[in-house]
Amino acid sequence: MQILNKETNIDFLKLRKFAMVLSILLIVGSITSFFTKGLNYGLDFTGGTLIEVGYEQDADIPKIHEQLEGIDINGAVVQNFGSAKIVQIRMPQQDHIENAKVGDEVLAALRSGGDAVTKRDQSFVGPVIGEELKEKGGLAMIVALICIMIYVALRFEWKFSVGSVMALAHDVIIIVGFFSITAVEFDLTVLAALLAVIGYSLNDTIVVFDRIRENFLRMRKGSSEDVVNTSLNQTLSRTLMTSITTLLVLLALFFYGGQTIHSFAEALIVGVFIGTYSSIYVASPVALLLGVKKEDLMPPEVEKEGEEFDMP
Repeated sequence: MQILNKETNIDFLKLRKFAMVLSILLIVGSITSFFTKGLNYGLDFTGGTLIEVGYEQDADIPKIHEQLEGIDINGAVVQNFGSAKIVQIRMPQQDHIENAKVGDEVLAALRSGGDAVTKRDQSFVGPVIGEELKEKGGLAMIVALICIMIYVALRFEWKFSVGSVMALAHDVIIIVGFFSITAVEFDLTVLAALLAVIGYSLNDTIVVFDRIRENFLRMRKGSSEDVVNTSLNQTLSRTLMTSITTLLVLLALFFYGGQTIHSFAEALIVGVFIGTYSSIYVASPVALLLGVKKEDLMPPEVEKEGEEFDMP
């Protein structure tokens, strides 16, 4: 038995002006928050030390916080890693302790309460490397958007290309704004999620554009708005089923995947909602706003050999 197989007849474009206002408000709010509040960058971008320790019994997280504060280590993030006996400690750079000695200082503080603690792993990210990761991450997104614009322009038409890139930029800005407003840690996993959202949202948009192109060539009557509305209705069941099944997986990762991929799953969950919305209310309406019509998608006429000569 198929789900959502009933053909719908929703006038999506009737709400495009409201959707445009909503998108503008979300984008303005996201940009304002980014420049005024900024992002809560993780150690991948700010630099700092990550230490993983093991206990013989279940670790007492509040006690660990107190022990770290006792040696003036501030801003540390302490969490279980994989099991209740393994703890991961992430700390920003400490001015009063040399980077090479941080691990020993922390280990001594954790053992001061009589607990048997072993150091399992330690890594350090310098601030210079963090700045490089920021620059390269931003460059990766810009290059991805440029490549997508070229691809869509070649496959469809430049008006569709602009619509798709504006939809993707819309998604990225709003997700970054979400992380800025909520102050959730922004690390490399979130950056990877942003690139994944670009791919997910583009796939959704391409499916809609393919159907719009087919209907432009198939429907003899009807305006461009009618063709786009029909196409959105025809792809609605596919869009909803893809979004729902993807969300089920992401929710499982969010609740049961552990702290390490928590931010990654959160970014993708927001991305699925925003990407589905933008494929309907950003990409296609922008193409319409630029005046896309049937003639733009008609294949060029090929002159047959000998047509220029008159028949005797």
